[in-house]
Amino acid sequence: MASIFEAVAGKAIGYPEGTGGAVVQETSKATGGTLNKPAGEITTHDASLAGGAEASFVVTNSFVGLNDVPVVAVRSGATTGTYVASVSAVAAGSFTVTLSNLGTTAGEALVLNYAIIKGAEA
Repeated sequence: MASIFEAVAGKAIGYPEGTGGAVVQETSKATGGTLNKPAGEITTHDASLAGGAEASFVVTNSFVGLNDVPVVAVRSGATTGTYVASVSAVAAGSFTVTLSNLGTTAGEALVLNYAIIKGAEA
């Protein structure tokens, strides 16, 4: 990870290359998966999701602590603005991702990027 001095000098802050991973949902957009990496990509199932509907799934990840902040973003696979991905719950060892379909019924496999921001107890 870049130091504060490197960040000021214009280098990116984040996990070094090679520390990420990937997982693919097997049966539906609500199927959970396990990926024990601090960052990575999740490829969703291509099942249809109705317009205005949501699907949630749990990502089991040993890097996640109760005070951490996992972030997720839609990288590819959908028309821009159709889906919103958010983290809807955090627990020690897992986080829940909720996909919201803001458009009409769609059935694409999305690629989501995620990273875990480490937190501290208050």
